[in-house]
Amino acid sequence: MTHLSNRAESTRRHWMEVLERYHEDRSEPVSDQYWSDKDTWSRERIRSVQDKKIAAVVPFLYENSAFYRRRFDRLGLAPTDIVSVDDLVARWPVVDKTEMMADVTANPPYGTYTTCGEAEWADRGWMLFSSSGSTGVPRVFRYTHFDRKLWEQANARALHSGGLRRGDSAFPMVGFGPHVFAWGVQYTLAKMTMPVIPGGGMDGKARAGIIERFRPTVLVCTPSYALYLGRVMQEMGQDPAKTSVRTIVTGGEPFSGVKGTLERIQDLWGAKTLEFYGCTEASPHCGGYSCPEYQAGDEPYIHLMEDIQVWETVDPDSLAPVAENERGLTVCTNLTSESSPQLRFLVGDYTRLSLEPCSCGRNHVRAMGCMTGRADDLVNLRGIKFFPVQVEEAVRAVPGTGDEFQIRLGTDDAGLDVMTVLVEHTETSAGERVADEIRSRCEIRCAVEVLAPDTLPKTEMKAKRVFDERDKG
Repeated sequence: MTHLSNRAESTRRHWMEVLERYHEDRSEPVSDQYWSDKDTWSRERIRSVQDKKIAAVVPFLYENSAFYRRRFDRLGLAPTDIVSVDDLVARWPVVDKTEMMADVTANPPYGTYTTCGEAEWADRGWMLFSSSGSTGVPRVFRYTHFDRKLWEQANARALHSGGLRRGDSAFPMVGFGPHVFAWGVQYTLAKMTMPVIPGGGMDGKARAGIIERFRPTVLVCTPSYALYLGRVMQEMGQDPAKTSVRTIVTGGEPFSGVKGTLERIQDLWGAKTLEFYGCTEASPHCGGYSCPEYQAGDEPYIHLMEDIQVWETVDPDSLAPVAENERGLTVCTNLTSESSPQLRFLVGDYTRLSLEPCSCGRNHVRAMGCMTGRADDLVNLRGIKFFPVQVEEAVRAVPGTGDEFQIRLGTDDAGLDVMTVLVEHTETSAGERVADEIRSRCEIRCAVEVLAPDTLPKTEMKAKRVFDERDKG
């Protein structure tokens, strides 16, 4: 046991030394354009650093995570078999949520897939986060203060890229539960020495009053809440586009790849809206982010930080890697964490990856069209598969529809699965136009029920759009 303990400690020490080697402790950017020179690294340098990190993290995981040790042994692999990105992609099958759920069920409450044990938690524990649990057992992750300082720099690169500067003040409007997005931004704003107005525990009217009185320039919230709060302000006789707000940092839901939603938020607020993309398991800090050019072309996109992560896309059925610019599911290897450096975790969002350099000067891979639907959200109705974001695009395409909508799945008296979409509009005839748009995008016929404006419950945080009430028998 002592020998194993020594190996666990030595591999942890080496991994943390490698992370420190590439860590910058910045409170100010290197230039007006970039928080870090890493943003403009060459493709060759990015790959070189990825390989060095993989060579250090693989033995660390083997010695410090029972989940990974079991997986290596089951696959007949030794840590020395994976020392580069090429080795990782060729020899290591993707890890999906079901494996983690099985692990945490067998080893409650934390599972064995993280490398923050009781000793690390007691010595330098920072904060516990949890997945939403919307697709099964919630996965819990404990992170250390060593992780926190790595997060701060990754998030600062993203926020600076989006245009946040000295003189801005931020208003985070979140519940501050055990979800990573808001906490990561909160600590990063402090690192950037940017003033913050705490916004937890308030209703929409109170937050509207804060904006009017204290004039923050940056909002931090989900896309759904940005729409909700804007409508609350309009009902109060205020115009969101005439407030002090110039930037909205959004996370928790896909939005910039959903045609119509990005435009609706920006028109409502007269403010630039940024994407802050990640996941609890493998990209708890910012993984994907907006640059100054992300809306300049035919489709929006986000950058992915490759010096701290390896990003891939895979075929949804075979899980084999797909070619550049081919649509697939996102896979992330996290190379910037003491507590959760996962290998090839299937995040599961659809996108296309492009290595073409961006006019902003950043050489890191771009997710074209941003993220357009998580595989977990796929709806199968009578053999036809589609994503809720496709329905959202259809709703947004009809002028005058409200911000809220619902997808209701049920089973009729004949035993046939059916779908009804609830929308808000002043004209009942709008239902036919919405149905036509849905049929065009999803190739499915459905009923559309038109309700009066302000009938559906307002989404205050993360939106729930799909209500599956089908007979499963």
